Amino acid sequence: MDTLKSVKVRLATWGQDAELIKAVRLAVFVDEQQVSLDLEFDGLDEHCMHWLALNAAGDAVGTARMLAGGHIGRMAVLAANRHQGVGNQIMKNIISKAKETEFKRLHLHAQVTAKPFYTRLGFTEYGEQFMDADMVHIAMELAL
Repeated sequence: MDTLKSVKVRLATWGQDAELIKAVRLAVFVDEQQVSLDLEFDGLDEHCMHWLALNAAGDAVGTARMLAGGHIGRMAVLAANRHQGVGNQIMKNIISKAKETEFKRLHLHAQVTAKPFYTRLGFTEYGEQFMDADMVHIAMELAL
C-alpha cells in the first residue's frame, strides 16, 4: 500500500485533538529526542492552529502547529512514518492555509538536521545557528 495515499492531513484543534497531538509529540520529542515535558508543552497549544496526519486506521502519525504570527513549530512525524512524504503533506497543508489566511511569510526554527527538508519546501535560512532543547537549530522563513 502507498503510505502517502493512506495518510490524510487535517486541521485539528487542541480542544478536540490534544490526546492525538500529544501522543505524537511525546513519542518524537520527549521519548526519542529527550526534550523535557516543560519545554515541549509550553502552554501555547491552546492558542495555535494544529494539523494532524492520520493513517487509514485513524492513528496519528504526524503533527505540527502554527502560532498566530505565522511561526510553525512542533513539526513531528513518528519514526516509522518518516521519509514517506507525511511531513511534506503536513507542511503543504500549513502553507496552503497560510496563503488562504493571507500571511505574507512563515517562519520556523528548524533542527539543523531538518534544514534540507524545509529547503526543499522553499524555506531559506537566516541568522546564526542556535541551541534549543540541547539541539542545534537555524531560523528559516518562507515568503508567501
